[in-house]
Amino acid sequence: MTTTSTWPLGKPAVGATAELSRTVREADIALFTTLSGDRNPLHYDTRAAESSRFGQIVVQGGVTSAVLNAVVAEELPGPGTVFLSVSWNFTAPVRPGDTITGRVEVTDARDDKPITKLSCSVTRDDGTVALEGTAVCWTMAMPGWEGSAPA
Repeated sequence: MTTTSTWPLGKPAVGATAELSRTVREADIALFTTLSGDRNPLHYDTRAAESSRFGQIVVQGGVTSAVLNAVVAEELPGPGTVFLSVSWNFTAPVRPGDTITGRVEVTDARDDKPITKLSCSVTRDDGTVALEGTAVCWTMAMPGWEGSAPA
C-alpha cells in the first residue's frame, strides 16, 4: 500500500486479498434477532426449520454477511472503511456451529477518491460458498483515531 493524501492508510493494490474466520453460534441468532427484529421461525423454531427446504435452523443473512464487515474494517481496505453498495447472492445456508470465512479481493482502487471495488465471498468450513458478490467501499481518514475499539 502506498500512502497518499487520498489514501491515508495506503492505496490497496488490485489483487490484494484478506480474510477472517469466525464460528457462528446460536447466540448470534438471538443477538441479531434483538438487533434487527427478524423473528423468522427458520432461525429459531426447530420444527418449522426442519419442515423447510433447509432441514434445520439457519442463521440470518445479516449474520452470514457480518464477517465481511469485519474484513473490510479490520483488514482490507482497513479502518475507516464503510460499504457504499453491495451486490451479494446467498448461495447456501449457514447454520449454528459452522465456521465461516469472509474473503475480499480488490478488483479496483481509484486514484482520485478512496473508493475500492471488491469481490466478496463467505465460505463455510466444509468448502461450500454461502455468499458471493461484489462491494464498493469508501475509506475515510480518521485523524483522532489511535487504533483502539471496544472489545
